[in-house]
Order: sequence, then structure tokens, then C-alpha cells
Amino acid sequence: MSVDRTLSGVGVGPGDPDHLTVKALRALEAADVILVPSTEARAGGVGRAEEIVCTHLPAKADAIRRIPFSMAERRGIGQRRASAWEASATAAVEAFEAGAKRVAFATVGDASVFSTFSYLCDLVSRRVEVKVEVIPGITAMQAIAASSRTPLVEGQEILSLVPWTVGPETLARVCEVSDTVVIYKGGREMTELRAVLDAQGRLDGAILGTDLGLPSEHLVPLSEVNDRAPYFSTVLAAPRRSTTGGRI
Repeated sequence: MSVDRTLSGVGVGPGDPDHLTVKALRALEAADVILVPSTEARAGGVGRAEEIVCTHLPAKADAIRRIPFSMAERRGIGQRRASAWEASATAAVEAFEAGAKRVAFATVGDASVFSTFSYLCDLVSRRVEVKVEVIPGITAMQAIAASSRTPLVEGQEILSLVPWTVGPETLARVCEVSDTVVIYKGGREMTELRAVLDAQGRLDGAILGTDLGLPSEHLVPLSEVNDRAPYFSTVLAAPRRSTTGGRI
């Protein structure tokens, strides 16, 4: 028997509504219900993903359901995080049980990169039979590279994407084997993050990007950053390139 319910993870990009892909737009337009994350910082208000969806599809406002997204816990599965996942899964299941055929989860960036969608998908699939589709989106690391006009990788260079939550020792080891290092989730501990990159000879030339893709976008040398930065911050530490095509 074919499954007539579809759960879609839709990456909507880092902030600029124009970064939404045509395929993502079509998936959102076809959805009966659109789930969007709502963080503690937004106090239940409109979040970044919802802003992007409504910019393109204002007529879908009634289809939007805000679901909790907790940023209070840095590591592990604590009570807040587990409760948020369960509430998100319940919202999707209830939408299907109410007759929805297509439920989409709009996630900032890409649905396969540090996205809550993977957890949502797992929990929903345990409770109802659904088809799953993933629509890729532009990531913050692509956005900071484009805005700073810094190639992420050339030729034989190695690129690593690292969440600061892995800790300074792991980040240091990654720096030793990678040419370009992109770091997410380091906004709360910029002093220690800078120290790690400095010890690895990576601080000079490293860039911090905040609010990427938004009118408030800001790029600054990491060496000039204060102790803290917003949650949606991205650090790009690319290698020095002295010749054109030198790593091909």
C-alpha cells in the first residue's frame, strides 16, 4: 500500500529570502501545514524561518504552526531539548491525523546540517507512516564565503565544518588537518574560540559573520570581536593563498 503522507524538511537558507530555492518554494507552497521553529529568544514570536516563508508565501500564513526550539542547552539531551522535540513531533502527527497530506518543516540553512529536522523525522516516523523528503538549502558557511568573497576550498584543500560544542581540543585537532575551518555555535565563548585559532596560527585572516543574508549582516575580523556574539554567528578561517591555483 502506498503512503500518501509526506514529511518534508525544507532548508530556507541563512536569512536572505532570495536564497530560497525554487524547489523549496514549491515544497512549501504544496504543504498543508508548515512547521517553523520558535526560540526562547523570540518569545513565541516570528522567527527567521517564518519570516522567509511569509515573504514569499503570505497566503500560507494560516498554514504555519510554530513549534518550540530550545537553545538553552549546549550539549546533550536535557529536559528542554527533549520536550521541544516531542512537541514538534506531536504537532506534525496531529497535522497528519487532522487530514494533512503534506507537512513541511522550514529550517534555517540546510535541513541536513545541524538541523532539528533529523530528530523530528525520526520521532514522527515512529508514530505514523510517512514518506520523507529533504529539500537542501544554502548554508551559513556558503553565505559567509560569498559575502566575504573568500573561496571555501580550492583544488586539493580540505574543508571542515565544526560546531564549537565539540570543545577546544577537538577544534584544535581539526585545524591541524584541514585547510579551511568553519565554526558554528561559538557565539557565547568567543574568547576561548579565538585563543584556539590563535594557537593554531589561524586567527589572522579569520572572519566572524553575523545575521548573514539580512540587512543587518556584519562581517568583522575575528581578532576584533568581543567576548560574545549572537547565536547565529559563523566563523570562517580560510588558508592564506599566495598563488592563483596553487593547490590544484
